[in-house]
Amino acid sequence: MLIEFECATGRDGVIALPPDVARQLPAGAAVHVSIRWNGNDADDAWRTAGRVQFETAFAPEDSVYEQLATQVNS
Repeated sequence: MLIEFECATGRDGVIALPPDVARQLPAGAAVHVSIRWNGNDADDAWRTAGRVQFETAFAPEDSVYEQLATQVNS
């Protein structure tokens, strides 16, 4: 699952999850964090357009690797 959000760091450098994002995460879930700042608007637009195009073409039945992982772990 991918959740994106924008925020600002606190004075102590801490990044707090917005409450609506925190509610979506299972307790104790391992997460992968990528941090990007001072983005270039052209790069952001290109990245967003690419993601939309990819996600439009992706269907749940295409998730072969996820299906295999579920079968192996069962």
